[in-house]
Amino acid sequence: MQYFSHDGFELAYLDRQPASGEGDPVLMIHGFASSHYVNWVSPGWFKTLNDAGYRAIAFDNRGHGSSSKSYDEADYTPAKMASDAAALLDHLGIERAHVMGYSMGARVSAFMALSNPDKVATLVFGGLGIGLVDGVGDWDPIADALLAEDPGTISHARGRSFRAFADQTRSDRRALAVCILGSRASMSEDDVARIAQPALIAVGTRDDIAGSADELAALMPNAKAFHIEGRDHMLAVGDKRFKQRVLEFYAENPL
Repeated sequence: MQYFSHDGFELAYLDRQPASGEGDPVLMIHGFASSHYVNWVSPGWFKTLNDAGYRAIAFDNRGHGSSSKSYDEADYTPAKMASDAAALLDHLGIERAHVMGYSMGARVSAFMALSNPDKVATLVFGGLGIGLVDGVGDWDPIADALLAEDPGTISHARGRSFRAFADQTRSDRRALAVCILGSRASMSEDDVARIAQPALIAVGTRDDIAGSADELAALMPNAKAFHIEGRDHMLAVGDKRFKQRVLEFYAENPL
């Protein structure tokens, strides 16, 4: 792991070139309560991209993983997290990259596409469809679950799931509880329509969080939907068919 400083945070990142030499960069932005390792290394994305000749880059979002934490809700807007992603590309001297996000990371990627369009060559939104516009449900119970003294008292099903995930990844639950409140900013249909980069919207057919991939793709001028058959929100990210479709998408849309 390496670190860079931005906006008062020390942000941890991993940058791996393929064995074949310099490859086109792919910047990956992980989801809520996850990390670069949980979302991208463990499910095999780094290996998949490196084996295909791409430079794989991922970082721990502020409040997550090995990056520094804040307990101020205002620090966790998608726009501010998108500025971290853009700053990492600047830190690495990369002018333009493929950008792929999962769930919250896809939301951050969308904001990055509007704030730094010249840096974003293509977009992959995993685990986020029309929820980018409509929202992804009531997350206040998840914040409550993260802060509960005794996880056995949590009755909210999704809250139990995210609390277990946060405990498993040994996350700072207080930082995550603040993050979930600050990071949910939606995007208007008009703003989504301004995202002109080639985009792939990939959502599991059993995902009850993301919202429709087709509905989001229909709002964008250059987007395609991909349905990850039989996968829910937690399991879609490592799906082999998803990886293969992303590689095809990059071949169709080179830097």
